[in-house]
Amino acid sequence: MRAVLIIIILLLFFTSCSRIPQPATYAFSEQQKMQAAHHWDVLASDVANQINNQLIINDYIDRAVHVKTTCGTDATPCKQQETTQFNEAFRDLLITRLVNFGVPTSIEKKVADIEVNYKVQVIYHASTRYTPAPGTLTALTAVVSVMRNASSTIELLAMAAGLDIANATSPINGHYEVIITTSMVTDEKYLFRTSDIYYINDPDFWQYQNAPTGKTIQLVSAKERGRNNFPIYAISASGHL
Repeated sequence: MRAVLIIIILLLFFTSCSRIPQPATYAFSEQQKMQAAHHWDVLASDVANQINNQLIINDYIDRAVHVKTTCGTDATPCKQQETTQFNEAFRDLLITRLVNFGVPTSIEKKVADIEVNYKVQVIYHASTRYTPAPGTLTALTAVVSVMRNASSTIELLAMAAGLDIANATSPINGHYEVIITTSMVTDEKYLFRTSDIYYINDPDFWQYQNAPTGKTIQLVSAKERGRNNFPIYAISASGHL
């Protein structure tokens, strides 16, 4: 009986009871995590290979491409000092890989060139997300089942060991992901487009995201407020209202 109670406790550790339909997750899968400049180079090599293949398929093998640094949307050029570390590095790496593949690559955009744009979107998840490895609950059930005739002390030790296994096999995924979309545009049409999704380490999000621009707020004196009916704003040290 005690073994059954332990199994129930362990199951409740991962699930919650509700009178509404239970949320269903996707089947177990893997998603890569970017943690080094080498990973940026791997992506650049893969994208350059796809671009080269599309040029061959569409019989544009002699058309030059121009890689444009973009911010916010794939059609908006970056202003000075507006690019992120990833934006600058990925552009350089992509140009290098395109040249290595023998793709004609222009330094300055010409009318006949095929434009290559890329956009980086940072996704933030507020919740803490765990990923139990496949078979974790089965392993926990097996640990408890073999102890069904043991003393209560040993059963508690087995339960503690089971929780250790669960924690060890349930990594925290972090709060940030990035979506990196690369496009080839010619004659105002998409010739090629690919999107890649990666996990990133939380402290590294700034490498992919531009700093938010501050808002300009008009400050007036109490005398002017009374005369013109302006509201008075208080600004904290962090710059927030």
